[in-house]
Amino acid sequence: MLAKTTHRLVLRCFSSVSSKTLKVGDALREIRVFSSEDVKAYAEVSRDWNPLHFDPESARKAGFENRLVHGMLVSSMFPRIISTHFPGAVYVSQSLHFRSPVYIGDEILGLVQPTALRETKNKFIVKFSTKCFKNQSELVLLDGEATAILPNLEMLKPSPSE
Repeated sequence: MLAKTTHRLVLRCFSSVSSKTLKVGDALREIRVFSSEDVKAYAEVSRDWNPLHFDPESARKAGFENRLVHGMLVSSMFPRIISTHFPGAVYVSQSLHFRSPVYIGDEILGLVQPTALRETKNKFIVKFSTKCFKNQSELVLLDGEATAILPNLEMLKPSPSE
């Protein structure tokens, strides 16, 4: 399990929806800053000790500005955003396109938007557009599409501490 760490700014989940029922086009967001401790904890679990994540000189020699955050660690924002609003959600697929590097200390905005909803046997299959942006700019760091099975479409509002 990844260790909890403190971040430069508070981890925040929020949504821009007008009702409690999920609809196509709603926006669910989270802002996060990944720390060196997060990268180390992820490497311990994944066993990905690539020097690009730990050695600034190796990162620079490879053409990057500084140490990188693991792409899969950044993409972990998507299931968290969904499960925060829909406890009991089952994340069944995710496609990812890594567009730009994420550096330790970058402020990342994760955005999840439903693009299709289908009801089946008291559950809902929902396709989501998934994107991460750097410092709340228009620079897309990664994007893709996710599918999740939700127990219902009623969103829980995340607590202020989440």
